[in-house]
Amino acid sequence: MAKPETIEEYYASRPFLAATGTGKDTAHFNIFQIGDPDIQDIPNQFGRKDFFKICIITGNSLIHYADRTFEVKEHGLLFANPQIPYNWEPLSTNQQGFSCIFNEGYFEHFGRIKEYPVFKPGGFPVYELTPAELSAIKVIFEQIMSEKNGAFAFKDDAIRTLVLQLIYSALKIRPAMTTSPEKVTAARRITTLFLELLERQFPIDSTSAEVQLRTPSDFANQMAVHVNHLNKSVKEITNKSTTGIIMQRLLQEAKIMLKHTSWPIADIAYALGFEGPTHFSTFIKRQLQLSPSQYRNS
Repeated sequence: MAKPETIEEYYASRPFLAATGTGKDTAHFNIFQIGDPDIQDIPNQFGRKDFFKICIITGNSLIHYADRTFEVKEHGLLFANPQIPYNWEPLSTNQQGFSCIFNEGYFEHFGRIKEYPVFKPGGFPVYELTPAELSAIKVIFEQIMSEKNGAFAFKDDAIRTLVLQLIYSALKIRPAMTTSPEKVTAARRITTLFLELLERQFPIDSTSAEVQLRTPSDFANQMAVHVNHLNKSVKEITNKSTTGIIMQRLLQEAKIMLKHTSWPIADIAYALGFEGPTHFSTFIKRQLQLSPSQYRNS
Protein backbone atom coordinates (compact mmCIF):
# COMPACT_ATOMS: atom_id res chain seq x y z
CA MET A 1 0.00 0.00 0.00
CA ALA A 2 1.07 3.60 -0.50
CA LYS A 3 2.78 5.39 2.33
CA PRO A 4 0.62 7.79 4.39
CA GLU A 5 0.10 11.23 2.87
CA THR A 6 2.17 13.80 4.74
CA ILE A 7 1.07 17.31 5.63
CA GLU A 8 3.60 18.63 3.09
CA GLU A 9 2.02 16.48 0.35
CA TYR A 10 -1.46 17.58 1.42
CA TYR A 11 -0.58 21.25 0.89
CA ALA A 12 1.40 20.57 -2.28
CA SER A 13 -1.80 19.28 -3.91
CA ARG A 14 -3.71 22.33 -2.61
CA PRO A 15 -1.59 25.38 -3.47
CA PHE A 16 -4.57 27.64 -2.75
CA LEU A 17 -4.23 26.88 0.98
CA ALA A 18 -1.88 28.99 3.07
CA ALA A 19 0.30 26.93 5.38
CA THR A 20 3.13 27.49 7.83
CA GLY A 21 4.99 25.14 10.11
CA THR A 22 4.53 21.93 8.11
CA GLY A 23 7.88 20.33 8.95
CA LYS A 24 7.97 16.79 10.26
CA ASP A 25 8.91 17.84 13.78
CA THR A 26 6.82 21.03 13.84
CA ALA A 27 3.48 21.35 15.62
CA HIS A 28 0.87 22.16 13.00
CA PHE A 29 -2.79 23.20 12.92
CA ASN A 30 -4.96 24.69 10.21
CA ILE A 31 -8.65 25.23 9.51
CA PHE A 32 -10.46 26.17 6.34
CA GLN A 33 -14.02 26.49 5.15
CA ILE A 34 -15.51 23.89 2.80
CA GLY A 35 -17.53 25.68 0.15
CA ASP A 36 -15.48 28.87 0.24
CA PRO A 37 -15.26 29.95 -3.43
CA ASP A 38 -11.57 30.79 -2.96
CA ILE A 39 -10.78 27.40 -1.42
CA GLN A 40 -11.39 24.09 -3.13
CA ASP A 41 -11.30 21.03 -0.89
CA ILE A 42 -10.10 18.28 -3.20
CA PRO A 43 -11.52 14.83 -2.36
CA ASN A 44 -8.71 12.64 -1.03
CA GLN A 45 -7.43 9.44 -2.51
CA PHE A 46 -8.23 6.51 -0.26
CA GLY A 47 -5.36 5.93 2.13
CA ARG A 48 -3.79 6.85 5.42
CA LYS A 49 -2.87 10.45 6.19
CA ASP A 50 -0.03 11.38 8.52
CA PHE A 51 -2.24 13.80 10.47
CA PHE A 52 -5.56 14.09 12.27
CA LYS A 53 -8.62 15.63 10.63
CA ILE A 54 -11.99 16.82 11.94
CA CYS A 55 -14.65 17.92 9.45
CA ILE A 56 -18.22 19.12 9.63
CA ILE A 57 -20.04 18.64 6.34
CA THR A 58 -23.45 19.71 5.04
CA GLY A 59 -24.35 17.93 1.82
CA ASN A 60 -24.81 14.37 0.64
CA SER A 61 -21.49 12.48 0.62
CA LEU A 62 -19.85 9.14 1.26
CA ILE A 63 -17.00 8.61 3.70
CA HIS A 64 -15.01 5.45 3.03
CA TYR A 65 -13.29 4.57 6.31
CA ALA A 66 -11.17 1.41 6.55
CA ASP A 67 -13.51 -1.34 5.30
CA ARG A 68 -16.70 0.60 6.03
CA THR A 69 -18.64 3.24 4.11
CA PHE A 70 -20.78 5.88 5.83
CA GLU A 71 -23.31 8.00 3.99
CA VAL A 72 -23.81 11.55 5.19
CA LYS A 73 -27.32 12.39 4.04
CA GLU A 74 -27.50 15.98 5.30
CA HIS A 75 -25.08 16.96 8.08
CA GLY A 76 -22.07 14.95 9.21
CA LEU A 77 -19.11 15.14 11.58
CA LEU A 78 -15.94 13.18 10.75
CA PHE A 79 -12.97 12.30 12.98
CA ALA A 80 -10.00 10.80 11.09
CA ASN A 81 -6.65 9.66 12.47
CA PRO A 82 -3.31 8.54 11.01
CA GLN A 83 -3.92 4.85 11.72
CA ILE A 84 -6.97 4.36 9.50
CA PRO A 85 -7.20 4.82 5.71
CA TYR A 86 -10.14 6.88 4.50
CA ASN A 87 -11.40 9.27 1.86
CA TRP A 88 -14.34 11.62 1.31
CA GLU A 89 -16.55 11.33 -1.78
CA PRO A 90 -19.03 14.20 -2.30
CA LEU A 91 -22.29 13.16 -3.97
CA SER A 92 -24.03 16.53 -4.13
CA THR A 93 -22.48 19.63 -5.66
CA ASN A 94 -23.23 22.01 -2.81
CA GLN A 95 -20.92 20.97 0.02
CA GLN A 96 -20.56 23.32 3.00
CA GLY A 97 -18.71 23.11 6.29
CA PHE A 98 -15.32 23.34 7.98
CA SER A 99 -12.23 21.15 8.02
CA CYS A 100 -9.32 21.30 10.44
CA ILE A 101 -6.10 19.30 10.28
CA PHE A 102 -3.37 18.94 12.87
CA ASN A 103 -0.52 16.64 13.77
CA GLU A 104 0.14 14.86 17.05
CA GLY A 105 2.85 17.38 17.90
CA TYR A 106 0.24 20.12 18.15
CA PHE A 107 -1.23 18.39 21.20
CA GLU A 108 2.08 17.49 22.85
CA HIS A 109 1.76 18.10 26.62
CA PHE A 110 -1.89 19.10 26.11
CA GLY A 111 -4.18 16.15 26.70
CA ARG A 112 -3.94 12.65 25.22
CA ILE A 113 -5.49 13.19 21.81
CA LYS A 114 -5.00 9.60 20.61
CA GLU A 115 -6.78 8.17 23.65
CA TYR A 116 -10.20 9.58 22.79
CA PRO A 117 -12.57 6.94 21.36
CA VAL A 118 -13.28 9.01 18.22
CA PHE A 119 -9.64 8.51 17.16
CA LYS A 120 -9.20 4.87 18.19
CA PRO A 121 -9.35 1.92 15.79
CA GLY A 122 -12.80 0.38 16.16
CA GLY A 123 -14.27 3.67 17.37
CA PHE A 124 -17.14 5.50 15.70
CA PRO A 125 -15.66 8.11 13.32
CA VAL A 126 -18.76 9.54 11.59
CA TYR A 127 -21.75 11.21 13.20
CA GLU A 128 -24.96 12.18 11.39
CA LEU A 129 -26.06 15.44 13.02
CA THR A 130 -29.49 16.86 13.69
CA PRO A 131 -30.02 20.54 12.79
CA ALA A 132 -29.66 21.47 16.48
CA GLU A 133 -26.41 19.48 16.83
CA LEU A 134 -25.11 21.00 13.60
CA SER A 135 -25.79 24.51 14.87
CA ALA A 136 -24.00 23.90 18.19
CA ILE A 137 -20.92 22.26 16.63
CA LYS A 138 -20.72 24.81 13.82
CA VAL A 139 -20.34 27.53 16.46
CA ILE A 140 -17.24 25.75 17.81
CA PHE A 141 -15.67 25.60 14.34
CA GLU A 142 -16.40 29.29 13.85
CA GLN A 143 -14.70 30.04 17.17
CA ILE A 144 -11.67 28.01 16.05
CA MET A 145 -11.55 29.95 12.79
CA SER A 146 -11.76 33.24 14.69
CA GLU A 147 -8.92 32.23 17.04
CA LYS A 148 -6.75 31.00 14.14
CA ASN A 149 -7.09 34.37 12.39
CA GLY A 150 -6.66 36.38 15.58
CA ALA A 151 -3.60 37.76 17.36
CA PHE A 152 -4.23 36.44 20.87
CA ALA A 153 -0.90 35.47 22.44
CA PHE A 154 -2.33 32.16 23.69
CA LYS A 155 -4.50 31.39 20.70
CA ASP A 156 -3.02 27.90 20.23
CA ASP A 157 -4.11 26.93 23.73
CA ALA A 158 -7.55 28.36 22.97
CA ILE A 159 -7.71 26.33 19.74
CA ARG A 160 -6.65 23.13 21.49
CA THR A 161 -9.38 23.66 24.09
CA LEU A 162 -11.98 24.17 21.35
CA VAL A 163 -10.84 21.02 19.51
CA LEU A 164 -11.30 19.07 22.73
CA GLN A 165 -14.73 20.65 23.01
CA LEU A 166 -15.56 19.23 19.56
CA ILE A 167 -14.54 15.78 20.76
CA TYR A 168 -16.58 16.09 23.95
CA SER A 169 -19.61 17.24 21.96
CA ALA A 170 -19.38 14.17 19.73
CA LEU A 171 -19.03 11.83 22.69
CA LYS A 172 -22.14 13.37 24.24
CA ILE A 173 -24.05 12.72 21.01
CA ARG A 174 -23.02 9.08 20.98
CA PRO A 175 -21.28 8.09 24.22
CA ALA A 176 -18.57 5.48 23.78
CA MET A 177 -18.38 2.48 26.06
CA THR A 178 -14.74 3.34 26.84
CA THR A 179 -15.24 6.94 27.92
CA SER A 180 -15.66 6.23 31.63
CA PRO A 181 -12.48 5.85 33.69
CA GLU A 182 -11.52 2.22 34.09
CA LYS A 183 -9.44 0.58 36.74
CA VAL A 184 -6.06 -0.39 35.33
CA THR A 185 -5.61 -4.09 36.04
CA ALA A 186 -3.00 -6.59 34.95
CA ALA A 187 -5.52 -8.01 32.47
CA ARG A 188 -6.15 -4.57 31.00
CA ARG A 189 -2.43 -3.81 30.69
CA ILE A 190 -1.84 -7.12 28.90
CA THR A 191 -4.80 -6.58 26.58
CA THR A 192 -3.72 -3.03 25.78
CA LEU A 193 -0.20 -4.18 24.90
CA PHE A 194 -1.60 -7.01 22.76
CA LEU A 195 -3.81 -4.59 20.80
CA GLU A 196 -0.93 -2.13 20.35
CA LEU A 197 1.37 -4.86 19.02
CA LEU A 198 -1.37 -6.02 16.66
CA GLU A 199 -2.01 -2.52 15.31
CA ARG A 200 1.69 -1.69 14.87
CA GLN A 201 1.93 -4.28 12.10
CA PHE A 202 -0.20 -2.11 9.81
CA PRO A 203 -0.21 -0.60 7.25
CA ILE A 204 1.78 -2.93 5.06
CA ASP A 205 3.58 -0.63 2.64
CA SER A 206 5.56 -3.11 0.56
CA THR A 207 5.11 -6.56 -0.95
CA SER A 208 8.37 -7.51 0.73
CA ALA A 209 6.89 -6.81 4.18
CA GLU A 210 5.06 -9.50 6.11
CA VAL A 211 2.93 -9.70 9.24
CA GLN A 212 5.09 -11.41 11.88
CA LEU A 213 2.62 -11.88 14.73
CA ARG A 214 -0.43 -13.94 13.69
CA THR A 215 -1.24 -16.33 16.52
CA PRO A 216 -1.84 -15.94 20.26
CA SER A 217 1.43 -17.80 20.86
CA ASP A 218 3.32 -15.30 18.68
CA PHE A 219 2.00 -12.41 20.77
CA ALA A 220 2.51 -14.21 24.08
CA ASN A 221 6.16 -14.91 23.23
CA GLN A 222 6.69 -11.28 22.25
CA MET A 223 5.08 -10.11 25.50
CA ALA A 224 6.85 -12.72 27.68
CA VAL A 225 3.59 -14.05 29.13
CA HIS A 226 2.00 -17.49 28.99
CA VAL A 227 -0.43 -17.84 26.10
CA ASN A 228 -3.19 -19.02 28.45
CA HIS A 229 -2.73 -15.88 30.56
CA LEU A 230 -2.94 -13.72 27.42
CA ASN A 231 -6.09 -15.46 26.21
CA LYS A 232 -7.76 -15.16 29.61
CA SER A 233 -6.88 -11.46 29.92
CA VAL A 234 -8.13 -10.60 26.43
CA LYS A 235 -11.37 -12.50 26.99
CA GLU A 236 -11.93 -10.78 30.35
CA ILE A 237 -11.48 -7.28 28.92
CA THR A 238 -12.97 -7.58 25.43
CA ASN A 239 -15.28 -10.59 25.73
CA LYS A 240 -13.63 -11.81 22.52
CA SER A 241 -11.05 -14.49 21.87
CA THR A 242 -7.47 -13.53 21.04
CA THR A 243 -7.62 -15.49 17.80
CA GLY A 244 -10.91 -13.85 16.85
CA ILE A 245 -9.47 -10.35 17.28
CA ILE A 246 -6.36 -11.23 15.24
CA MET A 247 -8.44 -12.74 12.43
CA GLN A 248 -10.82 -9.77 12.32
CA ARG A 249 -7.89 -7.35 12.04
CA LEU A 250 -6.32 -9.43 9.25
CA LEU A 251 -9.69 -9.49 7.50
CA GLN A 252 -10.03 -5.72 7.77
CA GLU A 253 -6.58 -5.22 6.24
CA ALA A 254 -7.23 -7.82 3.55
CA LYS A 255 -10.43 -6.01 2.49
CA ILE A 256 -8.58 -2.69 2.31
CA MET A 257 -5.74 -4.18 0.27
CA LEU A 258 -8.06 -6.00 -2.14
CA LYS A 259 -10.15 -2.90 -2.78
CA HIS A 260 -7.53 -0.17 -2.75
CA THR A 261 -4.34 -1.70 -4.14
CA SER A 262 -3.50 -3.42 -7.41
CA TRP A 263 -1.29 -5.97 -5.68
CA PRO A 264 -1.64 -9.56 -6.93
CA ILE A 265 -3.74 -11.66 -4.58
CA ALA A 266 -0.76 -13.93 -3.92
CA ASP A 267 1.31 -10.95 -2.73
CA ILE A 268 -1.48 -9.88 -0.38
CA ALA A 269 -1.73 -13.41 0.98
CA TYR A 270 1.99 -13.63 1.76
CA ALA A 271 2.13 -10.09 3.18
CA LEU A 272 -0.64 -10.99 5.64
CA GLY A 273 1.26 -14.08 6.75
CA PHE A 274 -0.80 -16.77 5.02
CA GLU A 275 1.03 -19.85 3.72
CA GLY A 276 -0.18 -19.13 0.22
CA PRO A 277 -3.04 -17.91 -1.98
CA THR A 278 -5.10 -21.06 -1.37
CA HIS A 279 -5.14 -20.59 2.42
CA PHE A 280 -5.91 -16.89 1.95
CA SER A 281 -8.76 -17.65 -0.46
CA THR A 282 -10.26 -20.15 1.98
CA PHE A 283 -10.08 -17.55 4.78
CA ILE A 284 -11.76 -14.85 2.68
CA LYS A 285 -14.49 -17.20 1.42
CA ARG A 286 -15.25 -18.32 4.97
CA GLN A 287 -15.52 -14.73 6.19
CA LEU A 288 -17.20 -13.00 3.23
CA GLN A 289 -18.79 -15.82 1.22
CA LEU A 290 -16.84 -14.45 -1.75
CA SER A 291 -13.49 -15.30 -3.26
CA PRO A 292 -10.77 -12.62 -3.07
CA SER A 293 -11.28 -11.84 -6.78
CA GLN A 294 -15.04 -11.62 -6.38
CA TYR A 295 -14.70 -9.26 -3.43
CA ARG A 296 -12.15 -7.10 -5.29
CA ASN A 297 -14.51 -6.73 -8.26
CA SER A 298 -17.73 -6.34 -6.27
